[in-house]
Amino acid sequence: MSIYDKYETVIGLEVHAQLSTKSKAYCSDSTEFGVLPNTNISPISLGHPGTLPKSNEKVIEFAVRLGLACKSNIRELNEYARKNYFYADLPKGYQITQDKTPICSGGIITIKQDDGSEKHINLTRIHMEEDAGKSIHDIDPFDTLVDLNRAGVALVEIVSEPEMRSGEEAYKYLTEIRKLVRYLDICDGNMEEGSLRCDANVSVRLKGSTAFGKRCEVKNMNSIRNVQRAIEFEAKRQIEAIENGEEISQDTRSFNAVTGTTFVLRSKEMANDYRYFPEPDLQPVLVSQEYIAKIKNSLPPLPNELYKKYTNLGLSAYDAGVLTDSKEIALYFEDIIANTKNIKSASNWLTVQIKSYLNDNALHISDFKISPKRVAELVDFIDSGKVSHTIAIQKIFPLMINNESKSPSKIAEENNWVQESDSGALTEFVSQAIAKYPEKVIEYKNGKTTLLGLFMGEVMKLSKGKADPKVTTELVKKMLEN
Repeated sequence: MSIYDKYETVIGLEVHAQLSTKSKAYCSDSTEFGVLPNTNISPISLGHPGTLPKSNEKVIEFAVRLGLACKSNIRELNEYARKNYFYADLPKGYQITQDKTPICSGGIITIKQDDGSEKHINLTRIHMEEDAGKSIHDIDPFDTLVDLNRAGVALVEIVSEPEMRSGEEAYKYLTEIRKLVRYLDICDGNMEEGSLRCDANVSVRLKGSTAFGKRCEVKNMNSIRNVQRAIEFEAKRQIEAIENGEEISQDTRSFNAVTGTTFVLRSKEMANDYRYFPEPDLQPVLVSQEYIAKIKNSLPPLPNELYKKYTNLGLSAYDAGVLTDSKEIALYFEDIIANTKNIKSASNWLTVQIKSYLNDNALHISDFKISPKRVAELVDFIDSGKVSHTIAIQKIFPLMINNESKSPSKIAEENNWVQESDSGALTEFVSQAIAKYPEKVIEYKNGKTTLLGLFMGEVMKLSKGKADPKVTTELVKKMLEN
């Protein structure tokens, strides 16, 4: 047994989701991304003396939406606090946040394990706060530049219990968080642009132990994959240090994506040295049960609910996962199955043909010209036996993309693609096909049943591809056996 097998990793994640509000958390500055530095600012976000903040109602609504989706308890009386720390890029010198009264407490994020089982990761809290600005170190060779456009932008911080045990579990947890905030339309989940950020608290302990080891916090990871890599490296580093008789110091570390290693940013003597005190300039916010009920009624279908719905309808775990990976794809599928009963065929069309077309043409589902109702029509048209699946994929589907008004049946009729299912007409084709290969008929009767494909191919050639495969197969078998 290796030294690494003696230990288990204990991981808790703090995820900051930048909310998709048009204005900042406590003032009316724009939150538009990508504008010139230091343009989305005002005396309030710059912390000028005499200015007063005001709560953004959308921030409260978005926090409640997330809390309900996570099955958290929503607090009625919400108070704000000042978090005092050295912020080079937050002019006030403190951050407005929530300390002892987070808007959401408890809750769960469910991740799916490789064996198909589920694991519930408990949440400690979700609270509202504001973002700091951005320090830029790589433009000026001598000075750090500060962009305050982000200062004051609304965040929710999602704090998990230390219940993840591997970098892979953390990866799955973050993937679910990103999916959830996108379904709820409260955050775009883009880690590369900083709208979703994650700090990982990592410690190790001997398997079987219940005591927590000393943890290190790893910051500044710009992708879900890098969070996993940082955790895996940090766990290995800590195990090797302990095995070498070294003591783990409670550091704040950063991750170097190029080398795949972590390094010390600063050491913390205390676990919490932020000196919180109540925010005197903001009144407490009351969140009533009526307000919570109203938001609950407006929630969209959520990914886990849809996943269970689709697997209960007979789809595989893989198909259900693909369909629920994106809210837009899931809602498009919901509209398809509202108009057809063939769930499996509808799933195949969306996950294979339609997604392939979107990928090949670098399109989003919102740019797709065929409506869900017309896809359902195509599914039912194939099921009716009037057109083959091959003709539908190769010929009807491309014409539907370029003609938004014509139904699949109309396209098939105009192009003479409707299958021949009349047994009288098909019998003549089958007779001709069998008569053409008398020696093959003898081989078939002697047990070489694979020759059925030969006769089927001949019938298809004679009917110019219009013979119904199901009806034709039965006719060919019947005539060969007689």
